[in-house]
Amino acid sequence: MKARAPELKPHPAYAAAFAQVMQRVEAALGPGKPASPVIAAVAGGAALHFYTGARISSDIDASLGARVLLDASDLRVAYTLPDGGPQMLYYDIQYNDTLALMHEDARADALPLHVAGLDPRRLQVRLLAPVDLAVSKLARFSEQDREDIRELAKQGLVTEEALRRRATQALAGHVGNLARVRTSIEIACKDVAANSPKPRRRKG
Repeated sequence: MKARAPELKPHPAYAAAFAQVMQRVEAALGPGKPASPVIAAVAGGAALHFYTGARISSDIDASLGARVLLDASDLRVAYTLPDGGPQMLYYDIQYNDTLALMHEDARADALPLHVAGLDPRRLQVRLLAPVDLAVSKLARFSEQDREDIRELAKQGLVTEEALRRRATQALAGHVGNLARVRTSIEIACKDVAANSPKPRRRKG
């Protein structure tokens, strides 16, 4: 599943701070060029903000396609929003996508994100596709996760059919309390159906 890249809507100050953090992640790779570029697959509130412009998150949840020793103290960037005062953005080194519901193709289907100042031969950043971002929120399914899925639906980035199909496929590769997650899928699909843009009626 290769999704069509939607228009991105990050706040410019947030995008600049995000770039600084990812530049520091690239620096942590050490000198030289790796045998193949390291892929950073971004999920969570950071991905949501790039897609929707909503809910500026203070942390970056991203899984790296290589084992990299990161220093959390060096992965924090302070920045200022014109209407929101001082902010802090940091790379969450505790993030682990194996604890979320995740489709086996989620990383492969993630969408490339151009980040200023990065050498794509060393580090490439990708955003989980909107439907996979929604799926990743179904295991925990807090009220914030539920609202994030609604926001993706409101902006036409995920449909009920796509979410149900992708989430059901993802369940096949997981163990644990699947009954609870199936309930979350049903609730989320109803939310998406209720919040998706209504098709326009043709005149005449």
